[in-house]
This record gives sequence, structure tokens and C-alpha cells, in this order.
Amino acid sequence: MRARITAGVALAGWHNGRTGWWQHGNGGYGWVGPLFWPFAYFDIYDYAIWGSAARAPFWGYGYDDIYAGMFAPYDYDALAGYLPLRSSAGPRDDAPDRLAQLCGEDSREIAGLPIDLIQQAIEPTEAQRAALDELANASVAAAQKIKVACPTTMSLTAPGRLASMQQRIEAMIAAVTIVQPALDRFYSLLNDEQKARLNALAEDQRRRSLARSRDRSLAQGCDVAQVTALKWPSEEIDARLRPTETQRASLVALQNASAKAADMLTTSCQPDDAVTPPARLATAGKRLDTMLQAVKLVRAALDDFYATLSDEQKAQFEAIGPRRTASDQPDTRRHRRGREFFGN
Repeated sequence: MRARITAGVALAGWHNGRTGWWQHGNGGYGWVGPLFWPFAYFDIYDYAIWGSAARAPFWGYGYDDIYAGMFAPYDYDALAGYLPLRSSAGPRDDAPDRLAQLCGEDSREIAGLPIDLIQQAIEPTEAQRAALDELANASVAAAQKIKVACPTTMSLTAPGRLASMQQRIEAMIAAVTIVQPALDRFYSLLNDEQKARLNALAEDQRRRSLARSRDRSLAQGCDVAQVTALKWPSEEIDARLRPTETQRASLVALQNASAKAADMLTTSCQPDDAVTPPARLATAGKRLDTMLQAVKLVRAALDDFYATLSDEQKAQFEAIGPRRTASDQPDTRRHRRGREFFGN
């Protein structure tokens, strides 16, 4: 499913000469239509259970997604494809709702912790099996919490997109809060040999991931170089909006808030030294807390700036993202060399 959605987004990005400038360094996408972080819960528990083998999808999210929230990669026509098709006679029952599919409506299991695989590896006692069942139930409850935060409408404004982004991250933090106690309890019941077997599963997944990847950096994530590659479109904003002195002051505040958010997220990108599933889940929770702080910081400054704009200026601001062309893209060759230099 991830491959199909990624392919669809990549093709959509080529319309009218535009390219997928919002694509993550590891090949994923932060925004798919109106939805931020389409595989949110899967990325959390994949990283917690499998460690570095699944690090890239979770840690690939950061400032570039806030940037994409402000300067949307989708225009209205592209976004419309994520809502049910309608005819003059009314809604079509057979029309695919891509947004609902992204949020898990087409999946029988909303959460897929590898319970069977874990059981085979650790051969649990009765008490451990009960704790594993509790973890599975917590997993489902957490995934449902994230699913509820899925948008039901399209947001065509930058403030609306960041509001949706904030709601999504808050739901993810709530999901971690639900799972963490159950995971801690289950792991605490394991003896040293069982913990070694569980960690061996993660190591096996890491080897398979590297074997499938042409670029070893795909298993790392946390693409710090992307932050410096995204250029603030100051000249285009000036040309389109012709801001007043008051508006320019708010714009500078927004730029400063964005720069601070980028620094916060870069600093919070830690080496992959968490060696147990509970520790990795806790680390993921801390990263999400930082992302929430960064989004709130930028959102507050964006709301202040947006409130000073006329309707015409707002329309011009929203047109910046969808009309970006290939000439506006960051130097991907330099970006790739930077990843190799930093080992990410």
C-alpha cells in the first residue's frame, strides 16, 4: 500500500512541470493529499519494534513537512482526487474514497503488531502471554486514536494545514502514551534470553532492510541536509503579496519562527542508541513532543501573519506552493552528497 500511494503522489507531483519537492530523503512523503503522515502508527511501532531497520520512515519527518504545510504541494484539483467522486445524481456508492483508504478504512486490521512472530521468538509463559495480549489491545486502541484524527475535509489554507498537522501529531503522542505502559510491562516480564531473542528479530530485520536498499542511508532517516536545501521563497512572496511594513514585520516573525523550528528539530535528531523497544518508543515520543512544539511555534506566527493579509494576498500566498517549478528545486546532487558525508 505504501508503494502504491508513493507512486501516485510522485506522479501527481509531475503535473504542470512540478516535481515532488516535498519528498523525504528516504523516498517517503509527509503529506499525501490533505493527510499528514499517512502511515503514522505503523511508522511508530515499526521503529519501536524493529529499531534501525525501520528508522528512516519515522525519523524522516521534520521541518520539511512544516514547510510543505505552509507552501502546499497540491492545488485544488490535485486535492479533489482524495474525496469521493460525485455525479449530478448525487454521491456514487462505488466511488473510491482515497482519503478513507489512507486512514485505514480498507484494512481489516487497523494495527498490525507482529504478535505471532514475537510469540514464536520468546515462547512466552502464561503471564507473559497475558501481557502480550494487553500490548496488542493497547496497539489497536492507539491506532484508533490516530485514525480518529484523520481529516474529513480538505484544507486549502496554510493555517488550516498546520492545524491538521498539529491535530495529527497530538493524536500520535496520545497513541504513544497508550502503548508505552503496556510495552514496558511486557518487556519487564522477559528474562535476558527472551530479550535477546526479541532484539535478534530487530537485527534480522535490519539486515534484510539493508539487503533490499541500494543506498545504506535509507535505513537511517533524520535527513538533516533537507532543512538547508529548502529555500524560503522570499522573492516570490514579495512579488506576489507586496507586503506593507506591518505585514513585513509579521513575515519576518514567521521566518524567524520557522528557522527556530528547524533548529529544534535538527537538534532533537539523536543517534540511534536506543537498544530496546520500550526505549525506542520513549525516544519516538520525545521526537513527537519536539515536532508538536515546532508546529505550534510556526502556526502561531503564521496565524498572525495570515490575519494581516487581504483576500487577494491570501490567494497569492496559497498559489506559491502549487506553482513551484523544477527550477525552484533544491540541488538534489548536493543533498545526496550531504547525506553521505553525515552518514545519514
